[in-house]
Amino acid sequence: MSTVHVGLPASVADGVGASPQRPDGRLKVSGQFAFSSDLWAQHMLWGATLRSPHPRARITAIDTGRAEAMAGVHAVLTQRDVPGAKTYGLEHADQPVLADGEVRYQGEPVAVVAADHPETARRALAAIRVDYEVLDPVVDASDALRPDAPWVHQGRDNVLRHVPIRKGEPDLRAEVVVTGVYEVGMQDQAFLGPESGLALPADDGGVDLHVATQWLHVDQQQVAAALGLPRELVRLTLAGVGGAFGGREDLSMQIHACLLALRTRRPVKMVYGREESFFGHVHRHPARMWYEHGADRDGRLVYVKARIELDGGAYASSSGAVAANAATLGIGPYDVPNVVMDSYVVYSNNPPCGAMRGFGAVQACFGYESQMDKLAAALGVDPVELRIRNALGTGDRMPTGQVVEGPAPVAELLRRVADRPPAPAGSEFPPGGTANTTRGDGVVRGVGYGIGIKNVCFSEGFDDYATARIRLELVGGVPAVLVHTAAAEVGQGLVTIQAQIARTELGVERVTIAPADVAVGSAGSSSASRQTYMTGGAVRAACQAVRRRLLARLPGSSGGPDNPVGGPDDGLVLDGGLVLDRDRTVLASVADLLGDEPIEETVEWRHRPTHPLDPVTGQGDAHVQYAFAAHRATVDVDVELGLVRVVEIVTAQDVGRAMNPRAVVGQIHGGTAQGLGLALLEEIQLDGGRVRNPSFTDYLLPTIMDMPPMHVDVLELADPQSPYGLRGVGEPPTISSTPAVVAAIRAATGAALPRVPVRPEHIALPQEPR
Repeated sequence: MSTVHVGLPASVADGVGASPQRPDGRLKVSGQFAFSSDLWAQHMLWGATLRSPHPRARITAIDTGRAEAMAGVHAVLTQRDVPGAKTYGLEHADQPVLADGEVRYQGEPVAVVAADHPETARRALAAIRVDYEVLDPVVDASDALRPDAPWVHQGRDNVLRHVPIRKGEPDLRAEVVVTGVYEVGMQDQAFLGPESGLALPADDGGVDLHVATQWLHVDQQQVAAALGLPRELVRLTLAGVGGAFGGREDLSMQIHACLLALRTRRPVKMVYGREESFFGHVHRHPARMWYEHGADRDGRLVYVKARIELDGGAYASSSGAVAANAATLGIGPYDVPNVVMDSYVVYSNNPPCGAMRGFGAVQACFGYESQMDKLAAALGVDPVELRIRNALGTGDRMPTGQVVEGPAPVAELLRRVADRPPAPAGSEFPPGGTANTTRGDGVVRGVGYGIGIKNVCFSEGFDDYATARIRLELVGGVPAVLVHTAAAEVGQGLVTIQAQIARTELGVERVTIAPADVAVGSAGSSSASRQTYMTGGAVRAACQAVRRRLLARLPGSSGGPDNPVGGPDDGLVLDGGLVLDRDRTVLASVADLLGDEPIEETVEWRHRPTHPLDPVTGQGDAHVQYAFAAHRATVDVDVELGLVRVVEIVTAQDVGRAMNPRAVVGQIHGGTAQGLGLALLEEIQLDGGRVRNPSFTDYLLPTIMDMPPMHVDVLELADPQSPYGLRGVGEPPTISSTPAVVAAIRAATGAALPRVPVRPEHIALPQEPR
């Protein structure tokens, strides 16, 4: 690791920078962890959802009589039974709680039932009669943009958002010009834990919901609106989350379970099966992208022109923000003086798309990195050298005009992956795997590179904040810290990080993380690589507030507002339950200072402000922080059968500060695996708006046998604006790994490969996209 650290207080061993064992780790790997699907309550009913079989249709009649008359069925609800707001949504409330007159995608909820047994609930669904007038669906983003295209939503055209970016001169010429059209398929988050939760009606007329989610307070806001209840009567607690990757940022079963619980006055549990899960959450936006890169003979970029079309599916979700990311990050980590970018996201009758790891930057990176390889070939220069020649650096301006502040080690990351020794010759498993499909003939090796850029935290002027409540008290005579936030632990290790921060700031070994719920202020979403930055920042700030009050109790301290004791520069250290001076002399014990008077502080913490993009030029300081990662992929390809084996991946990433080095490396491995999946395997196959492969049998995922050896090089170049100098870690590995793998296949085969995932026929029978 290359290290540049900001100052840190001395602390106990398992503080910031250490790699303590995750408190949930052993439970998860041993099968003892309670996930949301494991919830149970006495007298519990089972909820189930009736979904549309059609991508687009009018509902002409619904008959629930037979279902309602069945023994063991306690409720059958349709849209007329929704007491509050009929629609919900993250950015726009355009998605019906239950279909109201028209269905806009296959799998849209039409009715819900509650029954004594899940099989009874399923039979009740089958007994509901729905008459549909089937309509022709809009299933292609480019077609949706045509002036004569049918509108998916009456009263508005299909353009959900258009984000233009204009920088410099729009009509320049260049000595060397390359163009390309690229496509990215619809990827699923493929988390293992299906959508699930338990709703319990309360005596005060409200409801308690235990659910696997990414954003408790936004769920609460939308659920309360649909139920027609004050927000304080809708109480959410985070249940065990079996992965998320963006797919739990939108609602799934939350409103439905609460409606059924309030109607029946019984607890209601809902658990989606795997097939239903494919219809129950958003996916990564499919993309079609047109790029034109112009450079001089020395390989300096003169201009980039691009058009990106994202298919948002039937409802908005977070598509507007995805389009903005694709636009603002769509030129890549390069210094380009002239940019014309147009990013569109449109409505269609395909399944809704929204947040997924990388959030618009993944699709764009495949486009611009493919272009950089094409430009390098046209110039006859090394693809890494071309990237370094145009690398973004500190003080450079993004296409939005925003100055890149803090470290931007784009060139350094590229050099590090390029300078690693090549992968050993041969491979334990050839293309085709252990089945020996490939015998060695026609196997060609290729090496490819990719580098990407990602924003961290929420952007465009969004009021992004997190809240933390810290309580320091004696428990059995020993100082102990209770950390309470609403931040969703979705598998990323946030519970571990919160405890590490508390230990570092307060010098106390015993730290407990309270269950995340809405009894404390919002922590925002577990997305945008933001939780360690935001909730970590809030925990740190709240701990510092507790520290000030604690040290104000030192003998001789007045504790007044002008007293420096307890401030960041007072020279005092909390370590091992003791208060020490600069010379490590013990001044007091934390236990003595606390006595019978606990100290509690709640802090709402914000990052530096961002600003909206200009709607015409796209100029503006829209982002908080940028993160960078580079990959080198080595592949063996059977060029006759089109089979690929990734032999090795080398990656380098600047994380600012490795808060938990082992967790950082785990995030980089996991993100790279998802990028490899998109490159070679993962796609939701659609036919006329219908999902053809809603199962883990037919939706192909990389397994441990598909993952190659990885070398991970972690840089720690502190960002002076962020807590501890940290930088968001989770998303960058997913962004640059996909183009690196595809570039390696191109190097081995010479095929253009303008679409991901790459399939065997694309190699054996290469073709251009339409």
